[in-house]
Amino acid sequence: MPAILKGWVERVYAHGFAYGVGEHSDRRWGDRYGEGVFAGKRAMLVVTTGGWSEHYHERGINGPIDDLLFPIQHGVLFYPGFSVLDPFVVYRASRMDAGRFESVATELDSRLSRLFVDAPIAYRRQNGGDYEIPSMRLKEGLEQAGQQGFRLHRR
Repeated sequence: MPAILKGWVERVYAHGFAYGVGEHSDRRWGDRYGEGVFAGKRAMLVVTTGGWSEHYHERGINGPIDDLLFPIQHGVLFYPGFSVLDPFVVYRASRMDAGRFESVATELDSRLSRLFVDAPIAYRRQNGGDYEIPSMRLKEGLEQAGQQGFRLHRR
């Protein structure tokens, strides 16, 4: 992530505020990953890339965009409780002419108008019964056929 965002996270996500809170026992392991100070609030990344959309797919040179954004979406936003929406990604941003700019602006306006309507990413909640406590390992048998990697942490 950009250094300025990392700095913001380090200043805002203070121990006792965004992490290190809640009960830690054999039944519950703190208020994080879907639970916490930002529960009930929504977040959506708006990102640009220099590469084509195809570069950010399963077989693309950069890998799936969802995998690249997982540390921010899951580890920074979902961790303290945000409901995280699918990102708005502008591919080949450096190759944008006026017509494409208008199209992207219209798409972004549409997404922003649906911020409180669109369903968030269905990440598994830490204390929702899908993980063993205290190891925080996903319980066996919860994955869908062929599901692996970061996608295991989605319902």
